[in-house]
Amino acid sequence: MKVLKMNMQSILKKVIFTSTLNLTFFLILIIGIQNGSTKRKVNLLINQTVSLPVGFIVGIGFISGSLVGSLLKVNFKDEEK
Repeated sequence: MKVLKMNMQSILKKVIFTSTLNLTFFLILIIGIQNGSTKRKVNLLINQTVSLPVGFIVGIGFISGSLVGSLLKVNFKDEEK
């Protein structure tokens, strides 16, 4: 029971830290993008998006990759003994 409690605390700390860090990155991105003049549309499979600054598109890609990469748990341990 004690191990489970410590594990939940470490998971909660990791989620809070990751969320706070990525929210900070997003706020810095929003503040920094104010002077972005080069705008492009993103072609999706069905439609296109509205015109967005290129820096915003790239920044959101990095932030979402950071968020998914830090919250994704991958086990590379061998099960063979």
